[in-house]
Amino acid sequence: MPPGEPLDTLRNRLLTEIEVGGGVISFARFMERALYEPKLGYYESDHCRVGRRGDFYTSVSTGPLFGELLAQQFLDWITTRPNASQRPWIWLECGAHDARLAQDLLSALEAHPNRALAERVRYAILETSPERRAWQQSTLSHWQHRVDWLDAWPPDGVQGVILSNELLDAFPVHRIGWKAVARDWFEWGVTQRDGAFNWAVIPREQSKIAMCDWPIVPPELAAVLPDGFTTEIHPAATAWWRGAARSLREGWLMTTDYGLDRLDFFQPQRAAGTLRAYRDHRISDQLLADPGNQDLTAQVDFTATQAAGETEGLITVERTSQRRWLTGILERRVSLPDGVAWLAPDRVRQFQTLTHPDHLGRGFSVLVQRTPDLKNSQNNR
Repeated sequence: MPPGEPLDTLRNRLLTEIEVGGGVISFARFMERALYEPKLGYYESDHCRVGRRGDFYTSVSTGPLFGELLAQQFLDWITTRPNASQRPWIWLECGAHDARLAQDLLSALEAHPNRALAERVRYAILETSPERRAWQQSTLSHWQHRVDWLDAWPPDGVQGVILSNELLDAFPVHRIGWKAVARDWFEWGVTQRDGAFNWAVIPREQSKIAMCDWPIVPPELAAVLPDGFTTEIHPAATAWWRGAARSLREGWLMTTDYGLDRLDFFQPQRAAGTLRAYRDHRISDQLLADPGNQDLTAQVDFTATQAAGETEGLITVERTSQRRWLTGILERRVSLPDGVAWLAPDRVRQFQTLTHPDHLGRGFSVLVQRTPDLKNSQNNR
């Protein structure tokens, strides 16, 4: 322990867990605590992580346009349902962090000309962290009368929209490596040497990863995959999406995030995997450095995510780029009677940031799934 370091730090808690756990823990466990340890984890200790003065940008940090376009799309979806303006609807957000997206969505609802429909929408946030819930309640003090905070999925299910923005990439992932001679996987774990975190091999037979989660490598790929090739698997994110799909009684499940199809994880340029750390708008491959003070994130496995929803009976409406999806919504919004006046210069600038390949338009995807009862509705996209 460095001289003068407090006894109860996240670093010391992790070192203790490694010692108690026999000298090694999974990277998924390390990532979980580094991001979500109460009071000490990256997402638990400071709500000012996003934007110019934070560590990275998101679609929400560009301004309110992202939320305005999402609100337009959600209302377009709801209007396809019978007696839409006489029925209650829920927009349930997961991974709301400091509730800036919720603020933008609620502001858009408040300004929407179809008051009868907009007033039928109630907002909900699924949040188990007391720290983040306090941030959200502060941000949404103006809308406390129409926002509910939930600890778990509603027992009666959701009629409306379940949404998340850049949530799936922050679920803990397992880091795995390839043994070319054995043509099999092993798990990368985390150990410590002289108080510093280091990588350690966990043989597959000692790993706690479920058999169904290990990637199946086609013979033609196994023959050329280099020894030590490293990638990630995402059982926590997939399980979460499956739970969301089960909770959707009627409506749509959507997410925006950066991710890949499963086979794209095995491209030569990704031989070290897609995990990276963010701090002060800089990307780092020092994943074990300074836990709790840098973001850890990995590309979403959209193949597994989409399959999880379909396994639960949902129908995939769209899997496309954020650029294409937002462009379609904007075109419909501008076609409304007030569209020209609405598209002010500040909204144009925000839209360019959201969609341009040199900004947030590169790599971000949208996945939308719906319940089967919507199959006869029009304009589900």
